[in-house]
Amino acid sequence: MGNQLYSLLDICVLIPCHNNIQGLIDSIKSINYNHQQFLVLVVDDGSFEAVTRSTLYQHLPASINIQLIRLQQNLGITKALNEGLEFIYANFHARFIARLDCGDICHPARFYKQIAFLENNPDTDLLGTWCYFKDADTGVAYEYITPTVHGLIERSMYFRNVFVHPTVMWRVKSLSGYRYPEKYPHAEDYGLFYDIILHKKSAIINEFLVTCEINKGGISFQNRTKQLKSRLKVIWDYGKNKLWVAAGTVKLAMLLTLPYRLIYRVKQQMYRYKPITRSA
Repeated sequence: MGNQLYSLLDICVLIPCHNNIQGLIDSIKSINYNHQQFLVLVVDDGSFEAVTRSTLYQHLPASINIQLIRLQQNLGITKALNEGLEFIYANFHARFIARLDCGDICHPARFYKQIAFLENNPDTDLLGTWCYFKDADTGVAYEYITPTVHGLIERSMYFRNVFVHPTVMWRVKSLSGYRYPEKYPHAEDYGLFYDIILHKKSAIINEFLVTCEINKGGISFQNRTKQLKSRLKVIWDYGKNKLWVAAGTVKLAMLLTLPYRLIYRVKQQMYRYKPITRSA
């Protein structure tokens, strides 16, 4: 399909993929929006079995606009995401970019509600939502609740990334100059969002509009130590309040020394997780 078909879009949904075609299909299936007004850009980050349009359209409606970028080798999620952003900005005219990861599922109203919020709040450029985290092995899900207004979001960023990556949408007109920083391995989203909130207004919708898969074989679990060290660098680089930087440093230092099983239980209290039986 020629790019001219996508000259005026509401949303480009950016999805990196590495060896998870079924998760990719499930995620795209969950996207609910006017098919003429959104595009899915898949960045195949050197998967062993290349993602192809024919494979995807065996399982997806032909009316969904899908573009593919194939990286010949696995470059990692940061480079894959930035390749995707460069491609979007060079080839399409969209009002908003949204993120989604393979295996994560959108609530049917997600994109309608996020776009309505951004249209009604033109001073807000970065927008997330509350979400569910669902354990892929046990099926148990939890609520993840965060502050919703910019001032409280900024304070909370000293202690955690308030923006769960697959829930995020941002305004292209205001943020097209931003890219994922490569100096924070496995915390590139934390670095990007922290940089943005220091210069632009942000918000979180207080509704559970995405279900994020907890995958113990995923990159976050496999690279937990590197991720925590990168998070330390992020708050050192972007944090402005020395007291809050020190407090955030103490928290992350504790996370580096404690076993994950214990941390998982503590997180349920600190981050106000609640066991649930439903999902988005």
